[in-house]
Amino acid sequence: MAIKAKIVARINAIKANMFQRFCFLTGRFPKFRARLGGRAGLVLLPLMMAPLMAASSPDAPAKLATPGEGQPDLVLGQSAPLSGPSARLGRDYREGALAWFNEVNRRGGIHGRRLRLVSLDDRYEPPLTLRNTQRLIGVDRALVLFGFVGTPTVKAILPLVEQTPIPLVAPLTGARLLRQPFRPLVFNLRASYQAEINRIVEDLLRTGRHRIAVLHQEDAFGEDGLRATRSVLARHGLKPVAIAGVKRNSQATDAAASQLHRANPSAVVIISAYPSSAAFSRSLQRLGSSAQLMNVSFVGTEALQDALPGGQASGIGVSQVVPFPWNRKVPVVAEYQRLMSKQQRRAHYGFTSLEGFLAARWLTAALEKAGPDPSRQRVVAAFQSLPDLDLGGFKLQIGPRHEQASDFVDLTFLGAQRWGP
Repeated sequence: MAIKAKIVARINAIKANMFQRFCFLTGRFPKFRARLGGRAGLVLLPLMMAPLMAASSPDAPAKLATPGEGQPDLVLGQSAPLSGPSARLGRDYREGALAWFNEVNRRGGIHGRRLRLVSLDDRYEPPLTLRNTQRLIGVDRALVLFGFVGTPTVKAILPLVEQTPIPLVAPLTGARLLRQPFRPLVFNLRASYQAEINRIVEDLLRTGRHRIAVLHQEDAFGEDGLRATRSVLARHGLKPVAIAGVKRNSQATDAAASQLHRANPSAVVIISAYPSSAAFSRSLQRLGSSAQLMNVSFVGTEALQDALPGGQASGIGVSQVVPFPWNRKVPVVAEYQRLMSKQQRRAHYGFTSLEGFLAARWLTAALEKAGPDPSRQRVVAAFQSLPDLDLGGFKLQIGPRHEQASDFVDLTFLGAQRWGP
C-alpha cells in the first residue's frame, strides 16, 4: 500500500507540473478562493507559480540581482508613450536609442556586458509613469532611468528618483523644473524650452510679427512653455495678445482656435504634443487665419507632418534641439543613418529618433567611464566627470552643477513635401 501511495503521489505531482506549465505557456490561469486576513478573496494561480515563472522567463528579475554585482546585463529603464495619441514620440526616441545600443552590443557591450533597454508604456500619463518607474527600480533593478518622455510624466517621478537615488538620463523635455533648482541626479542632454522659445520669438519679431498668441497644454509642460513665452516677450516690452489652453492628448481644439483667432494674432506659439497641435492647426485654418504657427521641439516634427496630410503642414515652424537628420555632412548624422538603416527594413529618419540616438551615445560614454562594475553612484560620478564630448559635429559639455549638455537650437519650417535622405 505504501508503494502504491508513492506512485499515486508521483503521478499527481507530474500532472500538477504539466498543468502549471500549460497555464504559464498559454496565459490561462484559473481563479480559486482563499482566505486572506480572515476574508475570502480571489487569488490568481500565477502567484503560486512565481518560482516556475522566474525559472522559465529569459528576462526574469531574479537574474538581475543588484546593479553592478554579478548582473549579466546593464539594465536601462525607460517609461514612454508607446501607445495612445502621443505614441510616436516614445517609439521614435526608443528606435533611435536602440540603433546605438544594438551596435554597442554587437561590438561586445560595455566592458563585456550587454545593454538591455526595458521600455514600458505610459501613454504620456503621469500615474502610469510613476507605476512603471516603481517597477523599473524595484523589479527590473534598472541601473539608470533613460529616455523618459514629457514634462508632466517626469515631474511625477522626481521624488522617487531622489529618494532611491537613481540617475535620470536624457529625458525628452526642456522644462525648467529639471534645471532650476539644480538636480544632481538628472542629466539633461537637450537645450531648455526657454532657449527654444527665445529663438522662436526673436525670429517672429525679426519678421515683423509682434501680435503673438499662445496655445499651451494644460499641464506642467504647457505651464513651463507659457512662463517662458511671457518672459521672452516681456524683455521686448510685449505681452501675449491671447492665451488658450488644451488638455493633454486632446484633439478638441475648436474653442481654443476661436478664442485666439478673435485676437487677430500674427503668430501663435504652440506648446503641446503633435495630436493637439495638428488639431489646432486644422481648426485655425478653417477659420481663415494666416497666423504663423510655431512649435517647440517636443511636438514631434515627423508625427505632426504625418497628422497634417496634403500640404496642410506647409509653413509651420518647429524649433529643434538636434541637427538636421538628413544632413550627412554632419558625421554623427551619417553614423545615425547607417545604423538606423541596419536596424530597420526601410530606413526612417527624424529629429526624435536622432535625439534618442545621441542620448544613447552620451549614456554609453558615461557607462564606459563608470568601469566594469558600475553602480548608480558610479554612473552619477562618471557623468559629472565626463570631459567635453564631440560626438561628430554635435558637442556636449557636462560637469559638476552643469544643468544640461547641449545648448543647440535651430529653426525648421515644414514644406509641402516630406524631407528625405
